Amino acid sequence: QVQLVESGGGLVQAGGSLRLSCTASGRTFDNYAMGWFRQAPGKEREFVVAISGSGLSANIADSVKGRFTISRDNAKNTLYLQMNSLKPEDTAVYYCAQRRQRAVAIDPLEYDYWGQGTQVTVSS
Repeated sequence: QVQLVESGGGLVQAGGSLRLSCTASGRTFDNYAMGWFRQAPGKEREFVVAISGSGLSANIADSVKGRFTISRDNAKNTLYLQMNSLKPEDTAVYYCAQRRQRAVAIDPLEYDYWGQGTQVTVSS
């Protein structure tokens, strides 16, 4: 059984930065693609960014392109999301997820395991 635990969320002013972490346990980490998704109140869960098992390829949503960066440290079984130039519309619960494939995917249905989420709030 895979367990994913996010951390690093919080309250930040617009223009600020946060770094989220997601630590995985229970299966080989570096074989599988990982992704970050977010869900704001009253909205559907949406794709943010994903990275392949090797870390060599990534896919990122247009809404965060140029501001967010995904990375992974396979030796530490940890996924990161560096968020810069944050905007109030980035406010959401952020989830990390793992799929049983090496290639990235943007559809949340393609992911098999999910963390419990971490709240990010950006004040204006």
